[in-house]
Amino acid sequence: MKIIPLLRCNDLKEAIAFYTNVLDFTLKYSDEANNEWAIELINNDAEILLASRDGTPRIAIIVRVDDLDAVFKKYVDRGLIVPNNPDSPVHNGPIDQTWGMREFYVNDPDGNTLRFSTPIG
Repeated sequence: MKIIPLLRCNDLKEAIAFYTNVLDFTLKYSDEANNEWAIELINNDAEILLASRDGTPRIAIIVRVDDLDAVFKKYVDRGLIVPNNPDSPVHNGPIDQTWGMREFYVNDPDGNTLRFSTPIG
């Protein structure tokens, strides 16, 4: 079984640019490049579907990675904006959580949250 989350986006082109230019996703089907309604993106075994819609509901997705700190550095080098939010240090950079995971969170342009994580130790 494979679960593919569907993220609703107010601006599909902006969302595609964010996921492909910053977060390493690519178009699953190159002939969908000009689709105005939905796009499937892949990154290794990860897959998401971006769909256009006004009034976006927000969701969170957990993304497991092997080298969390290297992934975070790569995304910051590509232009990921770190909000320096003292109320949410996990949005500022990787931290060790009390539940045994090292994580950082990224909000996409539509407010969906990707929770990048790897087990500690």
